[in-house]
Amino acid sequence: MLTIFGQSQQVCSGPSRREMLQACGAGLFGVSLPAVLAAEDSGGVALPVRAKRVLYLYIYGGPAQHETWDLKPDAPSGIRGPFRPIACRTPDLLISEHLPRMAAVSDKFAVVRTVHHTHNNHHACHWIKTGRPWHLPETILNATPDQDWPSMGSIVEYLDQRQANLTGQRRGIPGYLYAPAPLGHLQGYDYPGQYAGWLGRAFNPLATNFRRRGTSDNPYFREVTDEEMDLRIQGLDEQVALPLDRLNRRRSLLQQFDAGRTRVDVSGAEATYSRLQQKAFDLVNSTQIREALDVRREPPHVRDRYGRHLYGQSVLLGRRLLEAGARFVTVQWECPDGYSWDSHIHSNDIRDKLLPGLDQTYTAVLQDLSDRGLLDDTLVVLTSEIGRTPLGTATWGRGHWCHCFPMLLAGGGIRGGVVYGKSDRDGAYPADLPVRPADVSATIFTALGIDPDLRISDPLGRPTPITDHGRALTELFV
Repeated sequence: MLTIFGQSQQVCSGPSRREMLQACGAGLFGVSLPAVLAAEDSGGVALPVRAKRVLYLYIYGGPAQHETWDLKPDAPSGIRGPFRPIACRTPDLLISEHLPRMAAVSDKFAVVRTVHHTHNNHHACHWIKTGRPWHLPETILNATPDQDWPSMGSIVEYLDQRQANLTGQRRGIPGYLYAPAPLGHLQGYDYPGQYAGWLGRAFNPLATNFRRRGTSDNPYFREVTDEEMDLRIQGLDEQVALPLDRLNRRRSLLQQFDAGRTRVDVSGAEATYSRLQQKAFDLVNSTQIREALDVRREPPHVRDRYGRHLYGQSVLLGRRLLEAGARFVTVQWECPDGYSWDSHIHSNDIRDKLLPGLDQTYTAVLQDLSDRGLLDDTLVVLTSEIGRTPLGTATWGRGHWCHCFPMLLAGGGIRGGVVYGKSDRDGAYPADLPVRPADVSATIFTALGIDPDLRISDPLGRPTPITDHGRALTELFV
């Protein structure tokens, strides 16, 4: 005989399935909710937490390795490019003459020179942001986010929400955020890889929505105004006509209607809606998120330090969001003029706008995080989806090149002042230590203390590893 909830049950007939689940949830038979969740997410092991948060600086379009962190001064004239390397603090690092501030602090970051994949198109952003290749043809410009693999930020958000549900803690700020806008929105596209995909829309990033002045405007190349940097998210601005007590009464009424529904089982769509509803309510009530989004609260000298252009102010916003409690913040530098880092035509903008802007902002955020005591446990990732062709044009433009390109890692337990991997003489292919996007995602998860072999349930309920057999670059950790 078994006694559950004060009633005797015959073992042969047994309690009902619902009663057994309730008993397990109560901790009987040595089964509890944490244990069930641990079993569901199989394959994970405890890892040291080196980074509490990630600042993911994404440069859309593909900076040329030959003009940034892997110069080839001894290559043939058609390959080596117009820029020359300068001295820096990192042995064996040939850094561009147009990155003098980065050269002066290169002991704070590591350069991985051998990232590669086989998707020679900007839709490789899906591969870089998820660790998995995209499944649709390159000719499709707009994303189908519900079919994508979940982005790294969405997986972090998913795991954090699960933990919050277990502990009953509410966060004052979402874990996964985007600034200044979702990738492609300044161009009229919606690129893949930045959403939660099949994991569910409840784990999508919360994104600001910067608008440019017109089709010919490039706010990364000019000073942005305070009015433009009012990036409060629609629906989060304070409603004078709807005080908090009235909002709470509305929510209570909605809960009463929900409680009256006769269906006991909640479908996946309904569960997602419930999570979105709770998320929206938490955001509307959060003064923390509203204040973090207001970059205009920063002292003028700090804003000047980052640069008054869109990239500088957006990275400063990213630092504010991380400081307020966000876990994974992506800041984009995209190509509203259609070229920018996607430099097919010439390198004049690279010399005059792109490299100086990046040089200023990247060094500013590293120093700012360090001054605030945040750099040691903040992983700063600087990457793009592709590099550029070894052979340049007559005006020093370069085409797409996915076979070898660099990325930078700093903070979060990363050893600064080192390079990982070596490209061949022309900067065309890895000469040693090739790095796949899956290895990059494994490195990021490992820094956060998340096992890259951890499994989550896909839409069919199958345990699926969060990385594609990625190997973390543990050699780069202190």
